[in-house]
Amino acid sequence: MESSHSAAGSTSPVPRAGQTAPGFALPNQHGELIESRALGEQAYFLVFYPFAFSAVCGSELEELEKVREEFAALDTRIMGVSVDHKYALRTYADQAHFGFDLLADFWPHGAVAKSYGAFNSESGAATRHTFLIQKGHVVDSFSSPIHQARAIARYREAMDLLTS
Repeated sequence: MESSHSAAGSTSPVPRAGQTAPGFALPNQHGELIESRALGEQAYFLVFYPFAFSAVCGSELEELEKVREEFAALDTRIMGVSVDHKYALRTYADQAHFGFDLLADFWPHGAVAKSYGAFNSESGAATRHTFLIQKGHVVDSFSSPIHQARAIARYREAMDLLTS
């Protein structure tokens, strides 16, 4: 389900396919700074999700872990983004055995999610929105309601849009 408007309480519209993706610099669960500009031409999914340790988010991220190597073989990285602190994300990633980065959009609270139009000010959390980015541009984006996981089939559909 694509969103044609920005999420509740967000300060920016949702970037559309072909537009420049907002830049970011966020710590991952290990405290390493991940910067969009350092990713160069590599394709990556930026997967915004509300909170670590929640049921829908957990099952959704577990499904992404199952396809992580498949996407990596196609030179596409997965990175989850939530407003949780990096220490909470470290525990979450360790317990769930996630092999991909979980980025902490903790402070300023939700700033990156807001720049992607993927923040709900009423809940104080990221919305369930995914962006496929390559060479600094949005290739595709999709979302689902807060209570519904995004389908892996939709990620594969997005992968079909990649160009080298």
